[in-house]
Amino acid sequence: MRGGAAARVAALLAAGLAAGCALAPAPAWEEPAPPIDTGPVVDAARLHRGELANGLRILVFEDPRLPQLAIGLAARRGAAQEPPARAGLASYTAELMTRGAGGRDALALAKVVDDLGAELDAQAGWDAIHAEVSGLSRDADALFAVLADVVRRPRFDPAEGAKVRQELLAVLEQRKDQAGALAQQALARVVYGEHRFGAPLLGTPEAVAALRAADAAAFHRAVFVPGNAILYATGDVRYEDVRARAEAAFGDWPPAAPPAPPPPPPSPAPAARRVVVVDRPDLAQAQIALGHDGIARTDPERMAVLLLNDVLGGSGLTSRLMERVRKDAGLAYGVYSAFAMRRAPGPFLVGTSTRVSEARRAVDLVLAEIARAAEEPVAPDELRAVQRLNAGGFALALETAADVTEALVDLDVHGLPPDSLDTYRDRVLAVTLDDLRRAAREHLHPERAAIAVVGPAAALVPALEGLGPVEVVRP
Repeated sequence: MRGGAAARVAALLAAGLAAGCALAPAPAWEEPAPPIDTGPVVDAARLHRGELANGLRILVFEDPRLPQLAIGLAARRGAAQEPPARAGLASYTAELMTRGAGGRDALALAKVVDDLGAELDAQAGWDAIHAEVSGLSRDADALFAVLADVVRRPRFDPAEGAKVRQELLAVLEQRKDQAGALAQQALARVVYGEHRFGAPLLGTPEAVAALRAADAAAFHRAVFVPGNAILYATGDVRYEDVRARAEAAFGDWPPAAPPAPPPPPPSPAPAARRVVVVDRPDLAQAQIALGHDGIARTDPERMAVLLLNDVLGGSGLTSRLMERVRKDAGLAYGVYSAFAMRRAPGPFLVGTSTRVSEARRAVDLVLAEIARAAEEPVAPDELRAVQRLNAGGFALALETAADVTEALVDLDVHGLPPDSLDTYRDRVLAVTLDDLRRAAREHLHPERAAIAVVGPAAALVPALEGLGPVEVVRP
């Protein structure tokens, strides 16, 4: 169920635009916009909230149409909570929680889940760790028992810890062959330095290699406390039944002090541009990532920033960057921009790839478009277009009960108002041109953007001279 409703909104909008104008891309305001559904996003009659005496919050979104049930628990801490020297600990902990819990070792736990025809998963993000089990609603008691064991009584067996460690190291090794991942990792290191955001979500090989099951157990004890968590359920189930099962499975979970707050937000990026080249002599295409520090998920200007980003590079083929870099210059098949909004300010990022010989030209065009967005007012037609696309397309990513539940849990994790889904369209339509101008001035900084390029250093270093100090690194 996890994947990010906001991310799917952007993906759906981009996909819709691509399908509608693949032959002849046109400015967004010339494209037909989805009709704006003015009905409520969340059916209040199906949504129920509660809280146990120990502080565990409960959220239930009823959907009796199919005999299915998904239940999960999200703890309000994730990879951002890790010390940089333990980068990857949250993902390691989440995976190890599913490798044996309660009275069952890894094989026995996998068997009971398989016998139920269910699915069990645990994942860590930057701001939360989720554990979830889904199956048939008739097996609700068994599903709750599995979830309670995974959340409250993971075994953290050292032998399983060694297996998970090797699996994560294998994933990190595979990513060395992915130019896009290398570019984003290099960019994050330049922007955030030694802060945790300077390393990938899954961690670094050096940090992961040092992790042990005891580290996961300690992290779990700190993060998984009832007052720091929300229990959620969606599907063919009634709130009263969830509440009763929650009392039985989690009611005796002892309250504990909340985890220490995450480290302070990253310091702003350096005031001057810096360039890093990841040397891959075998590549004919240069992978480019360019950006700087962005905004937090709770920033009061987030709606204006969202729309500004859509104008710049977040709305698919009709964005300014796609018009300039793809359509006009013919340098790339695709180019995108995004603000990664986390509890602490995540990065603003532009990504693209082009021929090595055209890398400098592509970087210059991207920087010029960011500068234009920061300096020149957005046209009224551009604002109306991205408002229609966002307000009209928002409900597309919230078509299922699972989608709605995931979005509501995300609001809880980030401390946002619980009615944010229902007010989303009004907040989008309330953004003004002045709001966009202010957001552009405050949150777009091409003069200090970090630039990461993956490709042959022998060709790229001379081409990128003059943009800032150039550092060459190996994958």
